[in-house]
Amino acid sequence: MKKVVIIGAGPAGLSAAHDLLHKQYDCSVLVLEASDSIGGISRTVQYHGNRMDIGGHRFFSKNSEVMQWWQERLPLQGAPALDERIVQSKPLWTGEGPDPEIEDKVMLVRRRLSRIFFEGHFFDYPLQLKFSTLYNLGIKNTVTSGISYCTAQICKREEKNLEDFLINRFGKKLYSLFFESYTKKVWGRHPKELSPDWGAQRIRNISLTCILLDAIKNYFNLKNFKNTETSLINEFWYPKFGPGQLWECTAQEIQNMGGKILYNHPVTTIDCKDGKINGVQSQGEFFPADIVISSMPLKNLISSLVINIPKDIRNIANNLEYRDFMTIGVLVPKLLLKNTTQYATVGNIIPDSWLYIQDKNVHVGRVQIFNNWSPYLVQNPKDTVWLGLEYFCNEGDSLWNMPDSVCFDMAEKDLIHLGMITKGDILDAHCVRVQKAYPTYYGEYKNINILREFLLSIDNLYCVGRNGQHRYNNMDHSMLTSFRTVEHICNKNITKQSIWDINADAQYHETTS
Repeated sequence: MKKVVIIGAGPAGLSAAHDLLHKQYDCSVLVLEASDSIGGISRTVQYHGNRMDIGGHRFFSKNSEVMQWWQERLPLQGAPALDERIVQSKPLWTGEGPDPEIEDKVMLVRRRLSRIFFEGHFFDYPLQLKFSTLYNLGIKNTVTSGISYCTAQICKREEKNLEDFLINRFGKKLYSLFFESYTKKVWGRHPKELSPDWGAQRIRNISLTCILLDAIKNYFNLKNFKNTETSLINEFWYPKFGPGQLWECTAQEIQNMGGKILYNHPVTTIDCKDGKINGVQSQGEFFPADIVISSMPLKNLISSLVINIPKDIRNIANNLEYRDFMTIGVLVPKLLLKNTTQYATVGNIIPDSWLYIQDKNVHVGRVQIFNNWSPYLVQNPKDTVWLGLEYFCNEGDSLWNMPDSVCFDMAEKDLIHLGMITKGDILDAHCVRVQKAYPTYYGEYKNINILREFLLSIDNLYCVGRNGQHRYNNMDHSMLTSFRTVEHICNKNITKQSIWDINADAQYHETTS
């Protein structure tokens, strides 16, 4: 029986552990988790009866294998959720399934609505050039944006950086209004310093033809207009108690199948000889390993390897950069923003799951409205609104080191400035900081292929997940790296290189044909 050691109990690590045991591969499975919780960035944090989704996680994938896997853990709802019952909304779910008012192991079907909040107006996210966008911009900005957009289509830039990518698709005016300062806030770098790779995966493509067709379709109320651009998803799945619920269920299944999970066990040393790992060290104990599957950050992985590593490889790993962030949970009795959409909500709050804040005068980058992800994240969803204010920072900077009490004051000032609450509205607050949340595409990332080739040379090492591959993966892509890893271990019918190729294509993640 082979000994498999998996580093990290996030989506990638747990998917690998579960798949190995489910396929009854002749092995023992040990998961070593550095923290005291399951799920990594996909965990759910509980505080005073309310739950926080750290980072926001829509359960949607173009891959049917992943969708089926999710549904096997948490079946889709077959009866109205609490908020659907209260407002008597038309259900998005179909077929039979558990009643979320009775059963806990259930996946809700939720409406996808996230908008940009800019100068008191709501704009589609991802930004789309259509009449409502131009109307909210006003005449001056509309004219300038139109001219700028047409100019950008005629005089295409060579896409050397993210700024070039964005200007080519939106024009310089819209870029300056919606992307320049916001991107700098999120990544801590000007778009000129960022790779265009990020934009291809995260920003929807547009064209002048698409805008005109969209306008004609809306004017004549044509619902099935052929040859238009692929549509954004309009719904997604979501666990009743947040993303952490899925991974807690998965962890339990792993243990039921004979796997072992050790918490508070950071890996400090990985013993390697002759191109093969012999085992890992954690908490003063050595764990022998025939196979190691790692979702730990590449920077930490390289520093842990006890092996003769070339100087250039160490330099690349040591200088990989990450973006950290913190979420401040804020409980308020109501929101001042009016719901002017067609969607009914409890308390008539705005129906967005996220608001992207385009305002240079506040620190907050995004605001989650947890009531709209799932009413079961909120202890009293009828009379309170539970928000998650997201602040992007670097570990050790002034924002990261700010005392919680000062963070709460900052959150209150930001919400007041944005017109969402009045002074004294905050009933409760909680702060959660997340390290290495986003692998960045700048600095030594340009040499990531050199590092990748070195890691591929270690025979029994597999790197999976967002930090394990230093790629800005969504959860489904992280899981697929693990599924393909297990496939390689069990059957050897795919190459190790192909595991790294998952999500390497340049296409927007949240579209469906």
